[in-house]
Amino acid sequence: MKRYFTFIMLSLCLIGNAQNINDILRYGTESLQGTARFQGMGGAFGALGGDLSSLNINPAGSAVFNNSLITISATNYHRDNDASYFGRLNNTTVNDLDFNQIGGAFVFKNTNDNSDWKKFTLAFNYDVIDNFDDEFYVSGNSNQGIDNYFLDFAQGVPFGAILRQQGEYIENAYLDIGATQGFGDQQAFLGYYGGIIDPLSPEDSNTDYVSNASYTNVNQQFLRNTTGYNSKFTLNAASQYRDNLYIGASLNFHSIVYDQYDEFTETGYDLGSEIQRTTFDNYLHSEGNGFSFSIGAIAKLNQYVRLGGSYQSPTWYRLTDDFSQRINSDLADEDIGYINFDIVNLFDTYTIKTPAKVTGSLAVVFGKNGLLSFDYGYQDFSQAELRPKNDVNFQSVNDQVSSELSAVSTFRLGGEYRIGMFSLRGGYMFEQSPYANGSTIDDLNGFSTGVGFNFGGSRLDLAINRTEQDVNESLFNTGITTPAMINRVNTNATLSYTINF
Repeated sequence: MKRYFTFIMLSLCLIGNAQNINDILRYGTESLQGTARFQGMGGAFGALGGDLSSLNINPAGSAVFNNSLITISATNYHRDNDASYFGRLNNTTVNDLDFNQIGGAFVFKNTNDNSDWKKFTLAFNYDVIDNFDDEFYVSGNSNQGIDNYFLDFAQGVPFGAILRQQGEYIENAYLDIGATQGFGDQQAFLGYYGGIIDPLSPEDSNTDYVSNASYTNVNQQFLRNTTGYNSKFTLNAASQYRDNLYIGASLNFHSIVYDQYDEFTETGYDLGSEIQRTTFDNYLHSEGNGFSFSIGAIAKLNQYVRLGGSYQSPTWYRLTDDFSQRINSDLADEDIGYINFDIVNLFDTYTIKTPAKVTGSLAVVFGKNGLLSFDYGYQDFSQAELRPKNDVNFQSVNDQVSSELSAVSTFRLGGEYRIGMFSLRGGYMFEQSPYANGSTIDDLNGFSTGVGFNFGGSRLDLAINRTEQDVNESLFNTGITTPAMINRVNTNATLSYTINF
């Protein structure tokens, strides 16, 4: 008789497939998002201001506004992934339309002519700083089967420790082992009852395991689908001092929702193999909130040249993960279907601290005809960390972060040329790889273009930006060590409308 219930249990252990170096990079980087004007100029606004998304670079930027305004933006996200795995190439595309920005600024001008403080600005802005909607698919003939994944976890684990008790439901045993013994023992349990591995001997004290699959090469198919977002809500205050200095500060409140669905199928075993087909799927859900602050200044050196500088603090994210799995094979236990996505491992709240970032900026303004702007950003990812730091598993990840990640320099260049009510824009963005080896994730290159229409009391802006980056994506954290090589091309088309008051 089918059992209709859901198990959710707390676990004190680290998930091997969840909290790791990938989380730090996923939540610690910001893609080129924001208003259409901001994107059209490659995000190079640190010395310019005058745009709500420029607050993400330099909070002094709101003091540049001459009047109050509201801006709202919508973006069409297009993802194009070419994934190569053991010489076979597959392409996937994803399209997603969403409102990605809304904000406003309120400018209060000082009517006292004797005061050096010319105006004061209060601003708020909501930006989707990263959209996680994406997908890639790979297939290929590998000499590393999924049995290696389960064997890596099982070797050294007493067989008796992963056996379910008399009369115990299989899903109860799965959750209990994960909660009390850890993720590794739980995966060994799943491999055994999934029919993939067996103990070398049936004694409870046995710690050696063998594969039930026989192969030279196997055909593997893997799909990873991700959804969600990383958003930032900014509360900002800034002021203009005399005619040549703008200063500002912001409080930033971050929100994260991330879902990752992995679907794995393996076939092509030897004709004599007891296993001819294996499926193994994983689902991860993460959500949480974060906080950061930023300070900055913009100085007018003369009527042409402006300098900007800003500091963005580390972001402290407080996150919760839940994780579920399902497995099947020709030799799986008859009750294996009860372990599915309704059987959820809920994990303790943890913290990710992403590194601080400093930005230096230079802009040249040619009166009402146009401008050129350049930003340089520096962020040291080797300083990121998972907390609590006294957790032995987090210590291992933090050691990996400090040894494998490095400082990242970001260069952004943008320009705008005005012809009456029209503005033509272009931009370029380069971001170094966060990995010291420079190959696990390659450098990112991006180009953008845009056009604006100024109607006096309102403005309409359109921008298209394209970024490209090569990434070596691991299918699993252990067992299958050959990564998929993915060329990621993201193309965003953004439309913004601004109303001036």
